[in-house]
Amino acid sequence: SLILLAGLIALFVATGGKSFAIADLIGWREQISPDSQKSIYLLLLIGFGILVSLFPFHSWAPPAYAQAPTPVSMLQAGVLKKFGLYGLIRIAMPLLPAGAAHWQTLLLVLLLGNILILGLVTIAQRRLDTLLGYSSVMHMGYVFLGIASGNAIGLHGAVLLMFAHGVSIALLFALAGSLRERTGTLDFDELGGGLAKKAPALGLLFGFAAFASIGLPGFANFAAEVMVFFGSFKPMFDTKALGALQWAGILSLWGVVISAVYMLRAYRKIFKGPLTEKDAKAGFGDLTLAEKVPAVLLIIALMAVGFVPGLLLKFLSPTLEALAMALKG
Repeated sequence: SLILLAGLIALFVATGGKSFAIADLIGWREQISPDSQKSIYLLLLIGFGILVSLFPFHSWAPPAYAQAPTPVSMLQAGVLKKFGLYGLIRIAMPLLPAGAAHWQTLLLVLLLGNILILGLVTIAQRRLDTLLGYSSVMHMGYVFLGIASGNAIGLHGAVLLMFAHGVSIALLFALAGSLRERTGTLDFDELGGGLAKKAPALGLLFGFAAFASIGLPGFANFAAEVMVFFGSFKPMFDTKALGALQWAGILSLWGVVISAVYMLRAYRKIFKGPLTEKDAKAGFGDLTLAEKVPAVLLIIALMAVGFVPGLLLKFLSPTLEALAMALKG
């Protein structure tokens, strides 16, 4: 977006206009005055926020995911959205720590919009594809909460959740695509329920993916969200007082309940209950081996990282610890 471009140009000029290499920019960040940091960080936050669908810049994302072909939806929600988060963590926060601290409260308010307001909007959806689109946007609020905490455990949780969310939402969109190929619709009323009897493997794998998205213990999503919540409460352990970050963490806990409501409701409407006469007579079958194997591998990856988060975090810890120290100092 033009806002993001303006922020990057302003950052380039503020550091002397000699290089766009991140290592060079970090070395020159002392040249950026606190007031300039606040202005530039706001531009980058809005620019990257549009890419990541930060509330209220989210309206483009859910319809785009719902209308795109399945592979495009998987790529958009699972991978491309993370570029904006990477930009905040890799560029905006280490180069503009004063700006990150100044706009923390604004970010907390906006991320609660993602978690609470869009979570309630997700419950109201009547199609699986739009529900998954809003669910993807909603869960970005937790990543922003980890980023806003600015401490090591919160940042670890944010990065781990980027991985976990990317895998789980891509899997859900893939299974939704398989369902649409067989039924011709993703409307809950038209699907009618009971499809687990017709396609048990699809129902089982969708259930695992739904549990991962909710954050059931044993999945990477759970480990990541626990780190994010602990990151939001860490300052309270140090100061013995509740601040804006801690209240945001408390309110965001309701998002776990909201996500469980809409995801379990979707599973019940599609796979549980009696099989409709139309679906009973339909000739579609269960998932093929080519569809089962990738889905099982993704679930195994989510569970492996869920039980042993260090498999992934050991490669990221040095960078995240250094970032947390830079923000603290």
